[in-house]
Amino acid sequence: MPLSGVVPFAADATTNLFAAREQMAFTLAFHIVLACLGVALPATILVANWIGLKKNDKDAMELAQRWSKAMAVTFAVGAVTGTVLSFEFGLLWPHFMERFGAAFGIAFGIEGLFFFLEAIFLAIFIYGWKRLPGWLHWWSGVPMFICGIGGAFSVVAANSWMNQPQGFTLDAAGKVTDVEPFKVIFNDATPYEVPHMILAAYMVVGFLVASIYAVGMLKGRRDRLHRLGLIIPLTIACIATPLQLLVGDTAAREVAADQPAKFAAMECIQDTGGHQTEYIGGICTADGVKLAIPIPDLDSFLVGFSADTKVTGLNSIPNDERPPVNTLIHLAFDLMVGVGTALMFLALWLAYLVYKKREIPTGNWFLKAVSVSGIGAILALWSGWIVTEVGRQPWIVNGYMKTSEAVTDANGIWGAFIFTLVLYAAIGTIAVLVLRRMSRRWREGGEGSAEDEPAPYSPIGEPEVHA
Repeated sequence: MPLSGVVPFAADATTNLFAAREQMAFTLAFHIVLACLGVALPATILVANWIGLKKNDKDAMELAQRWSKAMAVTFAVGAVTGTVLSFEFGLLWPHFMERFGAAFGIAFGIEGLFFFLEAIFLAIFIYGWKRLPGWLHWWSGVPMFICGIGGAFSVVAANSWMNQPQGFTLDAAGKVTDVEPFKVIFNDATPYEVPHMILAAYMVVGFLVASIYAVGMLKGRRDRLHRLGLIIPLTIACIATPLQLLVGDTAAREVAADQPAKFAAMECIQDTGGHQTEYIGGICTADGVKLAIPIPDLDSFLVGFSADTKVTGLNSIPNDERPPVNTLIHLAFDLMVGVGTALMFLALWLAYLVYKKREIPTGNWFLKAVSVSGIGAILALWSGWIVTEVGRQPWIVNGYMKTSEAVTDANGIWGAFIFTLVLYAAIGTIAVLVLRRMSRRWREGGEGSAEDEPAPYSPIGEPEVHA
């Protein structure tokens, strides 16, 4: 295996292709966390708000208020980073958009509608505190939840289409004609990629928010608001985790059947055949996997529930159609699965403690585990996208167009990349500072805090409605 199998895209390091790939990877990694907040935070807010209304719970109502205001900040930042990411398709990959834009753009156009609708209802929900009766206000937030799911569905459907393109024909000049929108959106990869991403979003948001309150509790803030702030998002994440493992297991088998080159890179399989060994960790080479923990026959069994299951190896795939950096793909896949398994154990730990003690867990070791779960969930998310995107290479549209054919011929790509780095660093810093200031004000009992401000409507009092 050449050196590029270990060093990412080393042969392209001075080209537009490398610069465009790196810029796309960086902006996606930054934006995807914010996108998860847009998908899953509305449901978390609505759960807290529902508890506040149903049980006359002042602390739950305060959490819903705080989280909705924090979401306004992250949503605004996500709007900027998402816009940049959208423009990058045309600026960095113009030949792709020119040839396949008629098909690829369908799902992205739908996502834009969901995004604007979510922004509108987020504004209504935040403005509605103190201005709408309790349950009417709660229902005004439901469209946020629906639009978050719809937006995620649309974007991931577009990515699914890149992995398993269908719903179009090519004319003699190689351009897309006769686009069938339904088949484009509901391609063969959509049924497993979409739930995989949506569940990942709920895991990232649940564990991330819970980790913030776990850190606060480790610092001595053991009040009921912190306990609720821990248990509400953590419960949502722990429900999503076992479902995610089931969906991920199904997705891996589908990838093995429909994208054999990607699966071979994920598992470092060189030769086609049965009785394939599962390798945990290690470095992929043409002579086998080095420094790994081998489990004989397990890979074949996981693919087809039999050690005799035949799995395609890289040696059966033409050299120019094999994914690059197989070690990176393999380790990213292992990290995703490993973190997901660890989070599953955390979910079981929570279930055991709640069942045994019938109260919100507050032990230091448990809180320490929760405090790092948010970072772990984000790492698993990034690893999954590395597997999906790098594993599809060298194709930008699997089987139809290579990434090298899609990249721009323009000069100045490295300059654009540096500008993007600076812009995102500034935006990220500002967002963190604003969120920290909000948190500090809430902690000190400032404006918007439950300590000195009554809840906006029932259960504390009669709803205040303004004409």
